[in-house]
Amino acid sequence: QAHLVESGGGLVQPGGSLRLSCSASGEAFNFYGLAWFRQAPVRDREGVSCIAILERDDITWYTDSVKGRFTISIDITRTMVYLEMNNLKPEDTATYYCAVDLDWRTLACTAQGTGRSSEYHYWGQGTQVTVSS
Repeated sequence: QAHLVESGGGLVQPGGSLRLSCSASGEAFNFYGLAWFRQAPVRDREGVSCIAILERDDITWYTDSVKGRFTISIDITRTMVYLEMNNLKPEDTATYYCAVDLDWRTLACTAQGTGRSSEYHYWGQGTQVTVSS
């Protein structure tokens, strides 16, 4: 079975930092794009960041509320993706999910956003991020 496992969440004070990790295995290993989403109570699921693997340059995207604070990166094996979160705010509190796109023909992640949720083939179970004093 394909697996995506998020880790790195926890309780952090406002202004603090966390680094989330998303590890892919099985059928999820050969991904061409990966996105981070977050879900807070009584809120719609929101795309946070994504990365798409291109022949020339990779594409990265961030939602406006996290620009300048969050950074998405991928390791050398391209099987693990990180979300470095700095200067965290209470409104960042949510469950964070990673999702992978296995379709090289039509990449979900673009410079305009994550694309539709249906374009991602596998999802992790989420990791909780709580920003509170």
